[in-house]
Amino acid sequence: MASKRAGGRVARRALRAAPLAEEDKAVHPGQSGGRFHPLTEADMQRIHEAILDLLENVGFSRVIPSCIKTVTAAGGKYTDDGRLLFPRDLILKTLDIAARNITLYGQEEKHDLHLSGNKVYFGTAGAAVHIVDDWKTHADYPNASAYRDSTIQDLYDAARLVDSLDHIHFFQRPLVARDIVQPAAMDLNTTYASVSGTTKHVGVSYVEPEHAQQTLKMLHEIAGSEKKWRERPFVSMSSCFVVPPLRFAEDACRVLEVVVHGGMPVLLLAAGQAGATSPATLAGAVVQEMAEVLGALAYVNSMVPGHPCVAGPWPFVSDLRTGAMSGGSGEQAILMAACGQMGRYYDLPTGIAAGMADSKIPDAQSGFEKGYTLALAGHSGANMVYEAAGMQASLLGFSFEGCTLDNDMLGAINRSVRGIEIDDDTLALKTIEDVCLNGPEHFLSHESTLSRMLKDYVYPEVGNRFPPDLWKEMGSQPINVPARVKTREILASHFPQHISEKLDARLRANFDIRLPREQMKP
Repeated sequence: MASKRAGGRVARRALRAAPLAEEDKAVHPGQSGGRFHPLTEADMQRIHEAILDLLENVGFSRVIPSCIKTVTAAGGKYTDDGRLLFPRDLILKTLDIAARNITLYGQEEKHDLHLSGNKVYFGTAGAAVHIVDDWKTHADYPNASAYRDSTIQDLYDAARLVDSLDHIHFFQRPLVARDIVQPAAMDLNTTYASVSGTTKHVGVSYVEPEHAQQTLKMLHEIAGSEKKWRERPFVSMSSCFVVPPLRFAEDACRVLEVVVHGGMPVLLLAAGQAGATSPATLAGAVVQEMAEVLGALAYVNSMVPGHPCVAGPWPFVSDLRTGAMSGGSGEQAILMAACGQMGRYYDLPTGIAAGMADSKIPDAQSGFEKGYTLALAGHSGANMVYEAAGMQASLLGFSFEGCTLDNDMLGAINRSVRGIEIDDDTLALKTIEDVCLNGPEHFLSHESTLSRMLKDYVYPEVGNRFPPDLWKEMGSQPINVPARVKTREILASHFPQHISEKLDARLRANFDIRLPREQMKP
């Protein structure tokens, strides 16, 4: 019996060591979520009616002339007191013509994100102004409380780290290059560093219309032509088009018009803060942010019907005792999940935010805050979950080792999103019969166990599942230590070269690229 068990262990080790075909992996980008329903059908219908009422009777202020022109031509109304109203019929028409089943492209086809139904993808995002710890110099975990200003090099390093982490499916800029003070240069270089560091889909943002126009020219060069760019736009823009409550952000709207006409997909992001810039009631926060997003969706579709948009209702939570943002709270988790569910109600490509730990470092508090916010977000059925990796201090800090840790967590959450398949094979009646009647009365070495152990199960890359005595022999290390080691290994060796040196030289000749070329090689 002992020899059989040993043989089974050897077989399982060999199976784990063998490369696994992509289609045989336990989880894939775009698993189907939607099993968690914080709202009933009646709840969603009441929210929908409240949204229509708000848009029809309150509408938006601070409207730029081009927006007034295009929306009123589509059926909107501009009042004498300067508010743009969106009648019910206009919103319902928008919902009829809005793009569904859209694809956000990667520079490599294997990274394309197919936003349809309940398919879920996890990625980064944010605008952190600090790096949590310096993975290059600090060796001991107690030093991880060090914060420093983030740089363009950090952004490129974050992109190539994400490029190597399987369970992070897209890269939206998670930090700000504070060493570039000119806004135009910052916007251009943010896009350059991101698309140079990863072939996954990239999300960015722009301050001025001219910044977007300049960067679109660079993206045409990288794609090979404007035509090729428009066929497979591998960058989307996060548009903060609104200053809640229900006031258009004029400059952001001008940028939005440039990128829509430039063929760039957009995330329509409404980010009120409950109790401050949106109602303190959670239901009211959902109503306001969904109304703002649907108003922007009508605006975009009045410009270019069917333009690829991701609805981004992101109601944030304040700690009402202090006014500080609380990205890791239970209220935040349920709010975002409700918005994800509303996205499914409208059958719109939808993105929400989760994983915004209030903890300042990747510690136990960070783990539990990220765990429940991301699990609920993934199961809500939202197509994209932003800010899902690396974010600390309510979006003020980005942690490299935290990103690697979060990759493990996202693998496990994605496995829970996958759920349990029921068929003749998975019910395993023949397997149970074989083990019970033919021996050896356990499943450890059975061929079905060997065939299923990698197809059905996700294993952590840095998490430790060894028994305590073996863990002690290995140095009794907290999880941050192997995460830091893995992070260093990736950043010491993984330098994507999908942009050739010849193309890169042409980009540097034509655009103000600040990231040194020598920092982009091993």
